[in-house]
Amino acid sequence: MKLHFTKMHGAGNDYVYVNGFEVKVPDPAAVARAVSPRRKGIGSDGLIIVQPSSVADVRMEMYNADGSRGEMCGNGIRCVGKLAWERGLARENPLRVETDSGVKTLELEVEGGRVRAVTVDMGEPVLEPERIPARFDGPRAVDVPLVVGGETHRVTCVSIGNPHCVLFLSEIAALDLEAIGPRFEHHERFPKRVNTEFLQVLGRGELRMRVWERGSGETAACGTGACAAAVAGVLTGRTDRRVLVHLTGGDLGIEWRESDGHVTLRGDAVEVFRGEIEI
Repeated sequence: MKLHFTKMHGAGNDYVYVNGFEVKVPDPAAVARAVSPRRKGIGSDGLIIVQPSSVADVRMEMYNADGSRGEMCGNGIRCVGKLAWERGLARENPLRVETDSGVKTLELEVEGGRVRAVTVDMGEPVLEPERIPARFDGPRAVDVPLVVGGETHRVTCVSIGNPHCVLFLSEIAALDLEAIGPRFEHHERFPKRVNTEFLQVLGRGELRMRVWERGSGETAACGTGACAAAVAGVLTGRTDRRVLVHLTGGDLGIEWRESDGHVTLRGDAVEVFRGEIEI
């Protein structure tokens, strides 16, 4: 069958999007594996299907590049909001999107009939290790030692819909993530694998980040990872509650609100092209 798709990205974190209101994808995991390779497929960090929802305006169904299911994607959900609003699947603003980690609320910034940027209420971060999940003792895993590949790192673990392991380093540009990323992802301390954020602090309100995403490898950006990084920055005393995170694919604005404990994420949502592929 021919599958119509839209290629979109948020801060360079790109996915293949399918309108699930019009078509049913027979084997989404297999389709994700087929479309994601950069040289033999469309090229993406995975597949996202926008579906009808009984509890929100639309539902986001996400698959990583290796076909594994992802609970949440902060960059991906912004593009879901853009696609849903511009295609008329839902014209609410704020827009509510059902995900595998709960319903998220999106504030759409619309100019000339197009969604240019989106702010997502990501909810409260999960800090209890057993709920992340991460195998550490105590009520929180903040600046705790973790031995990876024979080296001891100080890490902070947070869930923002997905499990994250955050570490702060003096310099990140020269890191060989292809070598060290999988060691974190598949570490025995993380029973559901983990996304790993490598951070360089530029100031109280500014971070530089590279990320290794479980199931996808190094990506140009990770919205939930940027949120986890901001939370870790506050918990370890390195940053203020509002930060600008610089990633390979662009910048994301993050705030961990003191008023209600929610994390908000603001960034772009960009359509790259549309097409169809035989599956």
